[in-house]
Amino acid sequence: MAAFNVVLGCVMALLIILFTISSIARYYIKFILFIVLSLLSASLPIPLMLIRPFDPRNALIPAALSRLTSRMLGIRWTVRGLENVDDTRGAVVLLNHQSSIDLFVLSELWPLMSRCTVVSKRELQYLAPFGTAAWLWGTVFIDRGARSAQTVLNQQSLAVKEHKRKLLLFPEGTRHLGDKLLPFRKGAFHVAVDARAPIQPVVVSKYHFLDDKRLRFGSGEVVITILPKIETENLSKDDIPALIETTQMTMQEAFTRVSAETKSRLVMQQKHD
Repeated sequence: MAAFNVVLGCVMALLIILFTISSIARYYIKFILFIVLSLLSASLPIPLMLIRPFDPRNALIPAALSRLTSRMLGIRWTVRGLENVDDTRGAVVLLNHQSSIDLFVLSELWPLMSRCTVVSKRELQYLAPFGTAAWLWGTVFIDRGARSAQTVLNQQSLAVKEHKRKLLLFPEGTRHLGDKLLPFRKGAFHVAVDARAPIQPVVVSKYHFLDDKRLRFGSGEVVITILPKIETENLSKDDIPALIETTQMTMQEAFTRVSAETKSRLVMQQKHD
């Protein structure tokens, strides 16, 4: 046991040194911590989730633990536009997709929007125990690119309309760290029009502290902006292309503006440091 403690102490000391002096080591260590702690945050409350399976409230404890993880990793969050959230109605909530750490964004939003349901790719369902936990809090899994995906999404129209669910989707479909949002896919907009439910755009400012190409994962500020709803009540499927264009332009403008704001504060902070 003494030898094990010595080895463990040496390993921990080495990791701390690498974390301090190497930005590349810091990148991998932070992502390993993100993955491990996210799995623990989701899986530990599973016994409690079995009491009321498929209830969105099952995600509240994992979300709280996830928020602690994000702060431990040095990410500060600000949420704006709470006045635009209407919990008396269902909505299709659209978010820009930058990284796997967007999981932290969901953990920030979950206690602020009632009856949330996330749409995720099918592969995540088989990532036990995280996939099991996500299934128990009501995640909708789809096979990306398959015809069945649209059928599953269409079935969610009833949940949005009659059960006032907030259906959270990433309309870009693919995560990226660029300055321009990728073209939006149509599925979410069909759900909104079928349910006569509003689109609720949510824009997450750029992760200036994260660079997958240069292997950089620092600390920084993120602003989540909940924009005013875009109504679809009087729209038909013929109006979907225009609806997509309006939504994407609105989100792109907010993304550019707020990302410039957080970048400016980062530059000022670096000058003071």
